[in-house]
Amino acid sequence: MTDRVDFLLLSDLHVSHRPLAEAGLLTDTSRTLEEVVACVDKFAKKPAFIVIAGDLTNHGEPDAYRKLGKLLEPLSLPMVMALGNHDTRPGFRSVMLAQPGDPDAPYFHDTVIAGVHVIVLDSSIPGRISGALGDEQFAFLEAALKREPDIPKVVVCHHPPHLQDGDAGWHSLDAVSSARLAEIVGGGRVAAILSGHVHHDSVIHWHGVPVVIGTGLHNAVDTTYIAGLRVVDGAGFTICTLRPSGLAATFVPLARSRAELAIHDLAMLDAMDRAGGHR
Repeated sequence: MTDRVDFLLLSDLHVSHRPLAEAGLLTDTSRTLEEVVACVDKFAKKPAFIVIAGDLTNHGEPDAYRKLGKLLEPLSLPMVMALGNHDTRPGFRSVMLAQPGDPDAPYFHDTVIAGVHVIVLDSSIPGRISGALGDEQFAFLEAALKREPDIPKVVVCHHPPHLQDGDAGWHSLDAVSSARLAEIVGGGRVAAILSGHVHHDSVIHWHGVPVVIGTGLHNAVDTTYIAGLRVVDGAGFTICTLRPSGLAATFVPLARSRAELAIHDLAMLDAMDRAGGHR
């Protein structure tokens, strides 16, 4: 790695090929992605690559992934993608991968770009809002961390780790997966974990690893509201700078009204997650 590597973190694109009302979206996510693409195109210094941390589409249909590909095409930058709870593995694989493989298999992989080892996990559980990681992915992660020992590593996982007992289950990895992940990556073995899912900007110092979470391009959560989940008009992306000393994350909010879009009951979200069938 050189003295610094700049890259972008996007998340929660929720792209849909359907009309806005039919898609069930509260904002025009395709237009927001077009806005970000235009913004990045004007950068005086282009980022080395872009990480997209899941929820690429809103319902996971092949046509939505085709639209996503067209929207991202003008960037002409290396991109690393993870899947989120709104994605579908068959839809993503059929359109976005040259060699789709098993349509239902988790999509985890790693690559080296600009001297950074990017390791991508698939925390999605079909039909669930919450996330989890299985034995196969933990074995893959442990093996990946042993490769390329002399370059910095970042881990991409749509769901951020579970922090403490009593937290709502729907907004993170489950507690068991989180504990196993901490054992593997803790103590500074990776430069950062990059996540999305919760729709607000956050940095968590977790077992010696910074967890960087971006608001994403769909909508934002009002973190000051405690009576439920208050969804507001908001969006943004993150500029990440990785140096030998560590990772810096600069949140870039897009100009939005912050007007209230919806309020969801937290108990209802937990019940939906436990019942499955979410999309």
